[in-house]
Amino acid sequence: MGIIVQLFENPLNEMFGNFTRILFDFFGNYGLAIIALTVIIRGLLIPFNISSQRSMLKNQALSAKITEVQKKYPNDKQKREEEIMRLQQENGAMSISGCIIPVIQIFLIWPIFRVVSAPLRHISQVSVANIEKMMDLAGLDSSKAAVDNIQLIQRLGQDSNLLQKCIDKGYIAMGQFMDLNFLGIDLTMTPSITKWTSDPAYLPLLMIPILVVATSVLSIMLANRMKPDYKAKKEAKANQKVNPSAISVQADSTERTALIMNWVFPVIMLISCFTMPAAMGLYWIIGGIMGIITQVVVFFLLTRPYENKKKELEAQKELAIEALKTAKLVVSNGKKKK
Repeated sequence: MGIIVQLFENPLNEMFGNFTRILFDFFGNYGLAIIALTVIIRGLLIPFNISSQRSMLKNQALSAKITEVQKKYPNDKQKREEEIMRLQQENGAMSISGCIIPVIQIFLIWPIFRVVSAPLRHISQVSVANIEKMMDLAGLDSSKAAVDNIQLIQRLGQDSNLLQKCIDKGYIAMGQFMDLNFLGIDLTMTPSITKWTSDPAYLPLLMIPILVVATSVLSIMLANRMKPDYKAKKEAKANQKVNPSAISVQADSTERTALIMNWVFPVIMLISCFTMPAAMGLYWIIGGIMGIITQVVVFFLLTRPYENKKKELEAQKELAIEALKTAKLVVSNGKKKK
């Protein structure tokens, strides 16, 4: 299994490292390179968001039939879910995009973490052998040279004599030692709840986990509120509390899985913020902002037109019912006169 993981991991790490290096060369700033990388990655996920929303809208269109199935099989959960799944498949409402998006986001954490943990290797493209020599010279554990050179970068930044020795020995070129600060924050540092009291440099780092959670939660809440069936489900849940005998709204397995992963993800990110370089937190913050933008775009592109069309059809249906009632009344009055 380890060999299989390496077959995928190493090329992926190299690809992300090279791409981040291109972005760094273009912007000349490590923070902007991370931001651009995040925008590109989340932009590539937009088609999955659109596919997921289309599936959701199709499910909404089937809500009346799904309710009939729920009423028909109130005590047979297996049969109920089988019938709902059959309806979804027949109408093209089945989609795994809702689950794919969180899975992809989790999958991409590893190569991005590797890049921000070993920027000398993946971005500056210093060889692992030279990183090991520099770590030995600095008195650091060189066994982690391939996956973690944050301590070495910090030592080189603090000790100009050590940096000069490494340059003189040909271990690193001056151009390969990058500035890894962004808006006054050292993105190689890891946020800490306790260290900021003794080291003021850690104080601004506390904004990283706060913004990570805030943007992530806001994105999730916005996504839920912009669902076409948000108001209907809210009303159904309220009715369920008032009238326990009412048929409860059933979420399909895909929706339940996506919901669980969406809310577990911010917790994982918060904990991880205190164990990873701040650059990882910046990636998550921009990812949360991109999530918010994506939800707004998808809402106005798909959801709003769907809701307007639905209101139009409901208005036409009401007019048709009123016209039918009027026609029946005229016929009834005509019979009475005779």
